[in-house]
Amino acid sequence: MTVLRKVPGTKFVVNGNSTNNGKRKQSQNPPPGQYGNIKLLASSRSQQLGKEISDYLGIALSKHDVIPFSNENIFVKLRSSVRGQDVYLVTCLGSPLSDNIIELLITINTLKLDSAGRITVVMPYYAYGRSDKKDQPRVPITARMIADMLQVAGADRYITIDLHAGQIQGFFSIPGDVLTAFHLISDYFADKQLKNAAVVSTDLGFAKKGRNYAAKLDMPLVVVEKRRRGNKDKTEVMSLLGDIDGLDAIIIDDECDTGGTIVEAVKTVKEHGAKDVYVAFTHAVFSGEAVKRLKAAPIKEIITTNSLPIPRNKRLPNMTILSVAPLLSEVMVRAHEGRSVGELFQE
Repeated sequence: MTVLRKVPGTKFVVNGNSTNNGKRKQSQNPPPGQYGNIKLLASSRSQQLGKEISDYLGIALSKHDVIPFSNENIFVKLRSSVRGQDVYLVTCLGSPLSDNIIELLITINTLKLDSAGRITVVMPYYAYGRSDKKDQPRVPITARMIADMLQVAGADRYITIDLHAGQIQGFFSIPGDVLTAFHLISDYFADKQLKNAAVVSTDLGFAKKGRNYAAKLDMPLVVVEKRRRGNKDKTEVMSLLGDIDGLDAIIIDDECDTGGTIVEAVKTVKEHGAKDVYVAFTHAVFSGEAVKRLKAAPIKEIITTNSLPIPRNKRLPNMTILSVAPLLSEVMVRAHEGRSVGELFQE
């Protein structure tokens, strides 16, 4: 089930897959800003999210051709001019990742060469976000390299959601808006009005963000202390910090890749007496056997977002998908009009 929820400060709430009733209450077409009119594009594998943003804003998606040649080269051609306009390029950097990155870079450069006034890359999920430091000898910092590539291609700004690590912002020399799905996910659980529940952080590194969820939901915080072995998805759970016995557990993380960490956390809280277990994360990467693991785990409900497209064969009956389209749309309008994004969240 896909659920489109309100952005803080708006009244937008729509259940189901349709966004027809979810348009902005303000003027449907934002007035021209410093960089002309908004021009909205979506990469070839991001059309669904692009369509949701288009419906919400009341702005048509601009068409462009992406043609793969037999030699695996990609050819991109715009169907209309973007000269002097404020271009927002929506892209979901999921599988097939390398193809999506190359298409993104070529499309950015195409927009640049057509004299776009400003190019903003709207990428809800930042690929290679875990490669943010040299934690072993002779390894790259790929998250920095991706930032460099986007800038060299011609991007002027970026918008993303829940970076794996905050320091990735420092890899960019262009401005950007780093958003969070905290309000979407926490509001969803607040509406459930769960009694006798606790928020569970999957590791010590996520404990600070977990504390924010616990504070908003007025619940205790429990932390799973773990140790990762090697570069694979095997983790060794060390202990549970806090009491979960007899409580429902809301396990929070930023992403689910192979599912190993989350499923291990589910197993741990169950062993320590947890009742119903809910799992929530922003980015549904779902690589390897992630879906198989989640399906087999004793999870009452899985809550995630459409920051990455989730194909039908990876959607489970107990999965709820919250749309990030309203959040991205409101931020895009504020960036276009030169208004504060922080005000959207009363910051």
